Amino acid sequence: LQRIGQLDSQLQAQDAKLAGLQQAQQAQVSALQQARSQRMQVLASISAQTQTRAQRLSRLRQQQSDLESLLAQLRRATASLPPEDLGHSPFARLRGRLPRPVAGSIIQGYGQVRAGGLKWQGDLFATERDAPVRAVSGGRVVYADWLAGLGLLIIIDHGGGYMSLYGHNARLYESVGQHVAAGQTIAQAGDSGGSARPELYFEIRREGKPLDPRQWLVR
Repeated sequence: LQRIGQLDSQLQAQDAKLAGLQQAQQAQVSALQQARSQRMQVLASISAQTQTRAQRLSRLRQQQSDLESLLAQLRRATASLPPEDLGHSPFARLRGRLPRPVAGSIIQGYGQVRAGGLKWQGDLFATERDAPVRAVSGGRVVYADWLAGLGLLIIIDHGGGYMSLYGHNARLYESVGQHVAAGQTIAQAGDSGGSARPELYFEIRREGKPLDPRQWLVR
């Protein structure tokens, strides 16, 4: 009877041990299932992000193509205009002397990689909402309207093949055909065109080709 009692105690201990092992196994299975579920979620998220990046890249390329097409049209339209209709100071002489178009700091600069190998063709300024946007030089407004990706955009032709572009504005003060002076307020900064915060996108072009604005602006 004493031996049987010992065996019963051993069996109970083994049963308890097996129950513990079973619980541990169930916990491991549950953890594996949870890890598998998390992995599937991560893979789905990565797939969605990849698709989103691809869509964003496609959208950026289309917006860049639209801008290039617009500038080509403007160049053809302004080719026949006399120099006096565009500006008074030869723009080429103002290299390194142009004032900043808006108060703020450059958060994305010309030549920096943007997405998918695309690069910034101008400077992006972080600024305050409704901050005055000023013409960097005198000239004639050749575009003042909405453009996908840049929102409310104003383009000034300075003559000699030079143009300056100002995007993401909240409001435009000038219209096509109007002459503006250097330093004149032409718009209010904003977040139009998909910006997450008030910004100004600024470009300088010569014969349609983008130039590094920081080589033209006063340091």
